[in-house]
Amino acid sequence: MKAVVMAGGEGTRLRPMTANQPKPLLPVINRPIMEHVLRLLKRHGLTETVVTVQFLAALIRNYFGDGDELGMSLYYATEDTPLGTAGSVKNAADRLRDDRFLVISGDALTDIDLTDMIRFHRENGALVTIGLKRVPNPLEFGIVIVDDHGRVERFLEKPTWGQVFSDTVNTGIYVMEPEVLDEIATGEPVDWSADVFPRLLARGAPLYGYVADGYWEDVGTHESYLRAQADVLSGRVRVDVDAFEVSPGVWVAEGASVDVDAVLKGPLYIGDYAKVEAGAELREYTVLGSNVVVREGAFLHRAVIHDNVYVGPSAHLRGCVIGKNTDLMTGVRIEESAVVGDECIIEAEAYVSSGVKVYPFKTIEAGAVVNTSVIWESRGQRNLFGPRGVSGLVNVEITPELCVRLASAYATTLKKGASVITSRDSSRAARALKRAVISALNASAINVLDLEAAPLPVSRFHTARENAVGGIALRTTPGDPQSVDIVFMDERGADLSQAAQRKLDRVFSRQEFRRAFPGEIAELSFPARAVEDYTHELLRCVDMTGVRDADMKVVVDCAGGTSSLVLPSLLGRVGVDVLTVNNRLDDASPTETLAERRRDLQRLSELVSSSRAAFGVRFDPVGERVALVDEMGQLISEERALLVVLDLIAAERCGGRVALPVTTTRVAEQVSRFHGVQVEWTSTAIDALTAAARGQDVIFAADGRGGFIVPEFGPTVDGLAVFLRLLGLVARTRLSLSQIDARIPEAKLLRRTVPTPWAAKGVVMRSVIEAAERHRIDTTDGVRVVAEDGSWALVLPDPAEAVTHLWAEGTDVDSAQSLLEHWARVVEEAAST
Repeated sequence: MKAVVMAGGEGTRLRPMTANQPKPLLPVINRPIMEHVLRLLKRHGLTETVVTVQFLAALIRNYFGDGDELGMSLYYATEDTPLGTAGSVKNAADRLRDDRFLVISGDALTDIDLTDMIRFHRENGALVTIGLKRVPNPLEFGIVIVDDHGRVERFLEKPTWGQVFSDTVNTGIYVMEPEVLDEIATGEPVDWSADVFPRLLARGAPLYGYVADGYWEDVGTHESYLRAQADVLSGRVRVDVDAFEVSPGVWVAEGASVDVDAVLKGPLYIGDYAKVEAGAELREYTVLGSNVVVREGAFLHRAVIHDNVYVGPSAHLRGCVIGKNTDLMTGVRIEESAVVGDECIIEAEAYVSSGVKVYPFKTIEAGAVVNTSVIWESRGQRNLFGPRGVSGLVNVEITPELCVRLASAYATTLKKGASVITSRDSSRAARALKRAVISALNASAINVLDLEAAPLPVSRFHTARENAVGGIALRTTPGDPQSVDIVFMDERGADLSQAAQRKLDRVFSRQEFRRAFPGEIAELSFPARAVEDYTHELLRCVDMTGVRDADMKVVVDCAGGTSSLVLPSLLGRVGVDVLTVNNRLDDASPTETLAERRRDLQRLSELVSSSRAAFGVRFDPVGERVALVDEMGQLISEERALLVVLDLIAAERCGGRVALPVTTTRVAEQVSRFHGVQVEWTSTAIDALTAAARGQDVIFAADGRGGFIVPEFGPTVDGLAVFLRLLGLVARTRLSLSQIDARIPEAKLLRRTVPTPWAAKGVVMRSVIEAAERHRIDTTDGVRVVAEDGSWALVLPDPAEAVTHLWAEGTDVDSAQSLLEHWARVVEEAAST
């Protein structure tokens, strides 16, 4: 005996879950509903099955194939246009003519005893036996009334309460004789309950109803979808659960990782290779699909999470459904009956209200409150580029697939046959992702010169020299070992300009990637002597006069990063006594936490003090930024380090210009003016600073965050170059860093960050302009309001996060604090309107 599984329904009431997949493929306890149906058929000996498909038919055929993995034989009957429940079975008539057959819906969860139903059909000599089930609310179903012998007396499709005459409803499970097929017109929409059965009943044909005792749930609404999951976990329906019951009601599938400090309160299910971190709490009726990651502090209760979903720290999910490949970032809250479709991004602290539907491929901005469904538009399109390039969590936001698309988009903006420099830090993640980048570039006819692991300044140097049109460097995000930054460089080795970023963003979002013909596939090469060429040119350009005669000692901390690949050959030719620490590549910890950084700086201070060194320097893991310690072992803050280096260079050059971002203390202006040097104020964007550093008479540039530019060597931030420059300056002046620091006036610069929803940022800036009506305004970057006494406040919206930054500088700390509080109130009031 054969079976027919009807799997052609769209499941419109289940959108957005069914927006891009057919309803039979919706998972119940991490298996498609239809797979549960097929396993039921197999348990009752019905292994030869015809599947009728119509909506997204290819997805069903691709998933189940010929049924061999289930130990069944599957055949498919595809409808070009919807033919209705009976018309779809008629479409498969060629395989059903030789014997009675069973028809069952592919999108209802059931464990009805099919063997007993077939026996009932056979013993009554029925033409058709209809599977019936008693339900408390029959309004959504077709109701059927039968006599004492089970013979059908009456049908009614989806009645009102006034029309209800029975609580036995049609389950869509039928046992039929092949003669029934003759009652169905070919190629026309025909329905069993509305067309065929009433006609057979009127003619007196033997139609019987089999009232089943087993479980049956028509998974037609979001509520019934969640109920079906809960019923499986509660044991109300007999289905195969592919997992181990590690404690009563707690099912954990193969390869899943659950920290011992995670809280699990069953019944619940954790899919294969899912990961639940310490501090996460999973409550009753929660279902995690395959490869789901639940971070620390997350709380899930009656939440159904499909495959490959990332649940960020402190996320709060209750009674909701999350589609596959979706990322829920830190602090996200999703309420009862909300549904988030496939491949969405819900950014940090966003709130999705009860009942809201977010359709696939949408982005909800950080801090957004969503009270209505998001169908067509995104709420706040996420920018591809942030302040450090393209950044995100490894294998969550930044995946090899994304790297291929990014590199393909970048290659599309370049000419075929061009060359690009690639490099990485010491991390395994950057190494793996760089391979994806290189493959995509070569496949797009772009030659790659790979420096492998190299300091970022070395990559920038070779990008500017090797006839390359640009570069891509991958590095672990500073302070966050879970994330990675992809830095795109232009032909000068500088970060891409805002215009170039927007061009790349457009190509990426449209996915209009250029492909190369087989003969155009480009090559990968590894430049020899990359480090030697860099050090040779650095020593040629930077004035090292007096260093060998100064008999200096310095302490250098490489932070386990790639600067350790350059410093040995560099320092060997400089002629100073060097104590080097953390000079081994550390691929397991490619960045440091704040606590680790403080610990290492404390150790550096102790070493400088005890060894009586001239100063100490600590490079970041890619050799781009530095922290300074004076000869007394005192850490020099980033703001003061800028002033110290500025004072040394300005005093030596006594002319020219320096480029500084508008957020820098105006003490820098005093120092520059004292030495006859002018200041060029730039925006806070690093590409603006590097563009200014290319000016003809610019002698110095810095960003106030440990990043320094030595223009005589190159226009980009370079920790190694400023280290050499500092060696020469200290050797020639014979002054210690503490002496230089002591002669520079103290700055009274304060800073604060105010949360600001994306939608309110425009209002905030307009309000600031209006409030500053009687003051001088500088709009180099954001709005800087300058008072008559020279004190100033800067209001600057963050380009990547839902916050506004404020700086205020006064003649003393109290006036700076008062100024900061005044403008913070302006921003907060505007943001709350």
